[in-house]
Amino acid sequence: RSLTRVAGYRCLSLLPPAKRCSSRVQLLVAAPSSQLMAGPLLLPLIAHGWLAAPRAPPLPAMCSRRGGAAVMVDAFVLDRLREMRKVHDELGAQLEDPAVQANVEEMLRVSRERSKLDSTVEALAEWESLEQRLEEGKELFNEEDAELREMARAEIREVEEAMEALDGRLKLLLLPTDPNDDKNVMFEIRAGTGGDEAAIWANDLLSLYSRYAQSQGWQSRVVSASDSDAGGVRDATLEIKGESVYSKLKFEAGVHRVQRVPATETQGRVHTSTATVAIMPEVDEVAVEIKPGDIEMHAARSGGAGGQNVNKVETAIDLTHKPTGIRLFVTQERSQLKNKELALQMLRAKLYQMQVEEQQAAVASQRKMQVGTGSRSEKIRTYNYKDSRCTDHRLGSNFALDGVLTGQIEPIIQQCIALDEQERLKELGLDQ
Repeated sequence: RSLTRVAGYRCLSLLPPAKRCSSRVQLLVAAPSSQLMAGPLLLPLIAHGWLAAPRAPPLPAMCSRRGGAAVMVDAFVLDRLREMRKVHDELGAQLEDPAVQANVEEMLRVSRERSKLDSTVEALAEWESLEQRLEEGKELFNEEDAELREMARAEIREVEEAMEALDGRLKLLLLPTDPNDDKNVMFEIRAGTGGDEAAIWANDLLSLYSRYAQSQGWQSRVVSASDSDAGGVRDATLEIKGESVYSKLKFEAGVHRVQRVPATETQGRVHTSTATVAIMPEVDEVAVEIKPGDIEMHAARSGGAGGQNVNKVETAIDLTHKPTGIRLFVTQERSQLKNKELALQMLRAKLYQMQVEEQQAAVASQRKMQVGTGSRSEKIRTYNYKDSRCTDHRLGSNFALDGVLTGQIEPIIQQCIALDEQERLKELGLDQ
């Protein structure tokens, strides 16, 4: 009992014979070589239950956080991700099918569907690799060598940090994608309240989004516009084509309000004007059915600059959709046939958008997105010239007005995407 420590071993009080355990002798065998040298001298003490091998320190505190990093991702999430990997493998097998290879359109469709899951499969493989490294680190931590335990501690900490970062990515990959995200859009801008100043503001927005499209490497062109006497536009429609156009621009739908002193104002008073933005993904004929009897279409002369063909030949198309009252006057192309195709394309986009808005209204009582519903009546942003400030009301954040007016709205859109993802994670119960 007078011993306190011998060769690195803890001194124990005497135990009754019934409580002595032979495992303490096994711990001695697993001890470092420097301690084994003193083994023959210590065996009698261990046999009497007076000494035991040193206890290993506990695993790093990070392992107990949130129930252990290895279970940071719910089993539900991992099961769903593994199901998505199975679909990815099945699509890969389809690409090897001679029947699919013989059909170019089908092969492209399968390739696109498979490529959408590539990031999910890669992230899941990374998670499983980290899980394996974590188990190996825990096994190494059980060794008696202090140096090995310290190496294991560092390895576990590094792996858990990587798993914590990957945890959020995996949950986002589980979110269902919008089927329209990869589509091109018809981008409609209409002057709202404010008279001539509203038309000028609509034209400023047209310039803003044209610059943003250019910064993203997208192609944009004006397919329809009604000029205002004051120099702006009453309404204008942009066709924007590129990669994942709708996935970003869908957050721009709504009312854009401007507060500034108009050029026509002589008293220096600040006026408030608005313009409305509508985002319509391009849709094919299968997605929206248009009955021939519902359309009234006439050819007309375009008028304006463009030579004799524009002024004398009826190349413009005046189209009215009777059930909805939608009227389109398309003059962009120099051929009547192309203008007719463009008018029908714009009509399909408008009808599809109306269907989407009806669906959103139907579930509005159950789900209210923090980033907004994209309704035309929803005020999403205010542009204050006096304070040189642009306020996004969904985000509750301010941005430098000069940058926004030159098309630098990517930071705003990325924050809207992040906010939308957070809201959808809450719906799935994965926001913890």
